[in-house]
Order: sequence, then C-alpha cells, then structure tokens
Amino acid sequence: SFGACVVLAKGNAESGKAKAAQVCAACHGPDGNKPTGPEFPILAGQHVDYLKKALSDYKSGKRTNPIMQGFAVTLSNQEMDDLAAWFASQPSNLVSHR
Repeated sequence: SFGACVVLAKGNAESGKAKAAQVCAACHGPDGNKPTGPEFPILAGQHVDYLKKALSDYKSGKRTNPIMQGFAVTLSNQEMDDLAAWFASQPSNLVSHR
C-alpha cells in the first residue's frame, strides 16, 4: 500500500536484514518470527515507529534490558531505521484475536 511505502522510506529493509542476521536473529529469529525463548518478542510485522522508538529507548536507557542496551548503544539512527524497516516488512506469525 502507499502508506507502507512512505513509512518504510526512512529505512532500508535490505540493510536492516543484513544487520538483523548479525545480531538480532540469535534471539528473535532471522525474520523476527522465531524467538528462541518466551522472553523474546516477535518483531515481525510490528509498526516501524514502535520498533524505532523501542531501539531508541534502549539506547538512551529509557527502557532497561542489559542485552538490548548493549546492542542498541552501538546502533546509528540509520541502522535503527533499517532494522525497523526490515522487521516491519516481514509478515508476522502472530494470530490476530479480533
């Protein structure tokens, strides 16, 4: 849809995919759908703005998780945009409860 194109324009999903494969996949799965434990959320299909804010909050210390803070502090704004674009562009395995 047109709206998705506009939202994803800030980040490069392919760059995010490469970055996610290096770090994020270990806990969240390569496409954000296969967490390795119940404490790791599914990232696939989340909103770009939510994912970017979560990473920014980990980086600033507003959200606290030693593992995520350790990763987030190394990310540039562009890398956070790219990761958000990658995970947001992935279809989610979550079941909707409407």
